[in-house]
Amino acid sequence: MKKKLLYAFCMIGLLTLSTALTSKTNHEDKSWIRINLLGYKPDGIKVAVWATKSDYIPQRFELVDKNTGKTVYTSSKIKTFGKYGPFSHSARLNFSDFKTPGRYFLKAGNIISPEIIINKDVYKGAADFTLRYMQQQRCGFNPVLKDSCHTHDGFMVYGAKGGLKDSTHFDAVGGWHDASDYLQYSTTTANAAYHLLMAYRDFPLAFQDIKQANGLDGKNNIPDVLDEAKWGLEWMVKMHPKRNIMFNQLADDRDHISMRIPKEDNQYGKGFERPLYFIDGEKQQRGKFLNDTKGTSSTAAKFTSAFSLGSTLFKDIDPGFSTKLSEKSASAYQYANIKKGVTQTVSVKSPYIYAEDNWVDDMQLALANLGLKASAAEKKNYLDSAFYYAQQEKITPWLVNDTAAHYQWYPFINLGHYELAKQSEGNRKQQLIGFYKQGIEHVWNRAKENAFYRGIPFIWCSNNLTVSFAIQCFWYNKISGDDTFSELEQANFDWIFGCNPWGTSMVYGLPSWGDTPKNPHSAFTHLGGYPIDGGLVDGPVYTSIFKGLIGIQLTKDDEYADFQSDLAVYHDDYGDYSTNEPTMDGTASLIYLLAAQDQKVKTESVYGAITRGDVNDKKLAIVFTGDEFADGGETIQKVLQQHKVQASFFLTGNFYRNPKYATLIKKLKTSGHYLGPHSDRHLLYNDWKNRDSMLVSRTEFDRDLNANYAEMKKFGIERKNAQYFLPPYEWYNQEVASWTKEQGLQLINFTHGTRSNADYTYPEMGKSYVNSNDIMQSILNYEQKNANGLNGYILLLHIGTDQRRKDKFYNKLPNLLQYLKAKGYKPVTINQLLSPAN
Repeated sequence: MKKKLLYAFCMIGLLTLSTALTSKTNHEDKSWIRINLLGYKPDGIKVAVWATKSDYIPQRFELVDKNTGKTVYTSSKIKTFGKYGPFSHSARLNFSDFKTPGRYFLKAGNIISPEIIINKDVYKGAADFTLRYMQQQRCGFNPVLKDSCHTHDGFMVYGAKGGLKDSTHFDAVGGWHDASDYLQYSTTTANAAYHLLMAYRDFPLAFQDIKQANGLDGKNNIPDVLDEAKWGLEWMVKMHPKRNIMFNQLADDRDHISMRIPKEDNQYGKGFERPLYFIDGEKQQRGKFLNDTKGTSSTAAKFTSAFSLGSTLFKDIDPGFSTKLSEKSASAYQYANIKKGVTQTVSVKSPYIYAEDNWVDDMQLALANLGLKASAAEKKNYLDSAFYYAQQEKITPWLVNDTAAHYQWYPFINLGHYELAKQSEGNRKQQLIGFYKQGIEHVWNRAKENAFYRGIPFIWCSNNLTVSFAIQCFWYNKISGDDTFSELEQANFDWIFGCNPWGTSMVYGLPSWGDTPKNPHSAFTHLGGYPIDGGLVDGPVYTSIFKGLIGIQLTKDDEYADFQSDLAVYHDDYGDYSTNEPTMDGTASLIYLLAAQDQKVKTESVYGAITRGDVNDKKLAIVFTGDEFADGGETIQKVLQQHKVQASFFLTGNFYRNPKYATLIKKLKTSGHYLGPHSDRHLLYNDWKNRDSMLVSRTEFDRDLNANYAEMKKFGIERKNAQYFLPPYEWYNQEVASWTKEQGLQLINFTHGTRSNADYTYPEMGKSYVNSNDIMQSILNYEQKNANGLNGYILLLHIGTDQRRKDKFYNKLPNLLQYLKAKGYKPVTINQLLSPAN
């Protein structure tokens, strides 16, 4: 009997072990956790995707510290989904409320994710890294090859319809190769240049200066992103050499005859010279394939926008070039109006072209840019015309249709809505915001059905659409303040860097520690072994599209075979030009997105004090400080009321205690201005010459600051509603910032760059004195010369000054407010600037 029982127990044990092994095979070997391999910001949205070919879905997951092996976070925030692509089940694992920087991995059941990095600087330098691909795509002198190519370009074709002689030579050397082939298109170049210019305009701190203008190592005191944009702009000038001449492309698909290093091109019948396709607004055909050109607008309007923005950004860097770009912008706009309609590219041997079908979005963007530089009288006409075109294409069609021909709706989002909305107010601005929202909602309605939040169609260059859509979500948030789609935006960004069914980044070499393309469809890597750092590859396509393409033959075993499906495929294989070929214009869009991610920190700080708000938002805070003087108080209060502007007042206990100022304080509070602390007795905390040398103790600091709040409370100002502290004399150090933080407060200071804080000076102070005209001019100069103007600026003034100062700057406050309004700025209180939810 005992033997029978023992046998039975053994059999049960074997069955249990067998079940465990089967479970491991069905679950552990068929489940994966997909993450953003590049990393996450501490305060950002952090979601991973669980994907499985089994029926197992975890009920909880852990975040494990990589160094200690200890579980630091456990959550059951799991949103489950059904089948997607190769997976039978999937789920979103949300760990956004974990904010501690470090290196971790996620664990769900026995499945472990790749390493997860959480750090505020996780995207720092990524935009510059991606810029390397643009430098490698240079035509003419190539800094990667340290050699020149295509130095004989080019000869004109189709010029006869413009009254010009075909085969005439024009200097068209320069620009960027479009992808891994060596064609050069005006449309993609203009769009790429515009994105690079926008990236610097909107996020200048994301870029370094480590290259010369020719792309070789060495500084030239110009950020590399502007050097690169200029490379593209200079070629565009050559493609629009005269008012009546504009070319749409250089070379054609005869380029595809073989893989070669770029200087070996000689297949166009004129030695090493390549054809330049003149824009005449008519259909063009070089072989059996006829394009569907209907006009001159799409390319010429893109030129207009890039030239216009370029002329602004190069105004102080290269005035002569800026003037030329301004002239070219005007003539390009005239060319756009020769015949309203779209210009398509030309193909000779194959049916594949950039089949662009829309042009009103290009006209809208052009007019929005021209409006920025127009006189007050002309500005309204430009912006009204831009809005007219905005209404012709409210939503970029692929957002609704979920499909498109190759480059049919290009650029892949409407850039004009954003540029026009920034210059608009009231109902018009709300309509433009609504256009973006409607497009996003169409994608969201598809995306919310799967764990990857994938609502982008798997058409050719799907990664380009993904990046562009993430930018549209980002812009929608910026101009509306609505963060409803922030997780959708982040999901599209995460997709590019590994949170996708294949678990791979779609950017060559980024991150260096993750799975990224290694065998792209590129002659540089295939023939020369050159890395194509930063290149964004085309991305997955519908399996049905892949099977119908001409000339694709995989060259090796498919490492992602387990993740291919009837839905979509992606191959890291030189033989697949449809999913693994990098593109120049897609990479330029990614540079903008990475720069935005890098600068998503909403504030700038110095020695622990916030010194500036969001540089991407046209809001600023006008801040007044006061201790013993208040002669400008009534004037300032009335001017602010007349202009319907709210400001912030940081006043000492001395000021709050002074009975002469009680009525003024009550008026300011009733008007909704922000009232905060400036110390009680206006103490000097640390030495002027030795900043680290403290002149007060911690006890003295706490006692003085608490006394300031006690005086404020007498006016009904509660500490919880006044948690920003501006230090006396605007002088402090890191220790003062730490003491402030320990009191539950946030130290702030003014933004440096103007002389506004010198409005307290008087002539007897000698060289320190600054008159009011010079103060005003310093503000205007800063606004006009800096890429982000006064965005996020904390502009400090004084509520009163010594009687020895006769020209009171507060008397110029009406002029200052009028200027700010004309420039589109919105003055807000300090809490609205730094904590928009308030």
